[in-house]
Amino acid sequence: MHRLTVDEFRASEKLPLTVVLDNVRSLNNIGSVFRTADAFRVEHIALCGITATPPHREIHKTALGAEESVEWSHQDDTVRCIEGLKARGYKVYAVEIAHDSIKLGRDSIACDGPVAVVFGNEIDGVQEEVMELCDGFIEIPQQGTKHSLNVSCAAAIIIWEMFKTIKANTI
Repeated sequence: MHRLTVDEFRASEKLPLTVVLDNVRSLNNIGSVFRTADAFRVEHIALCGITATPPHREIHKTALGAEESVEWSHQDDTVRCIEGLKARGYKVYAVEIAHDSIKLGRDSIACDGPVAVVFGNEIDGVQEEVMELCDGFIEIPQQGTKHSLNVSCAAAIIIWEMFKTIKANTI
């Protein structure tokens, strides 16, 4: 199946994308984000606030070892994480329904340098003080009654879209 080893993955070129999990509670969601990040060679996952960290049996259950291949860090404060990313030249987007949000499938996302996407808590979303620091907001248009997705599902959609957009800009 031509799968990379963990060492080959670590040495490979990565997508200039950092995924920030802002107080995500579910260990299964965290593991699922790791697995998606591995699939698209995301460069880094920042686990912030109460977001649990590997090693953990429940994270491993859904990550299936991706927590060993994808680089990650933990920061107590999401605001400081975002400030650090912006200081290093990242364009930062929160995945939230907000005024003037970028609608997937309709609007284009600026990916001319390194990008970070912030996913929030399953109940409260991205913290307001974090949103104030973001360069923009990305919205997944929905037509049902809930207008929200499980955070790991939203992450998979956004990471895929970022992968397509970034790859299109680098070819």
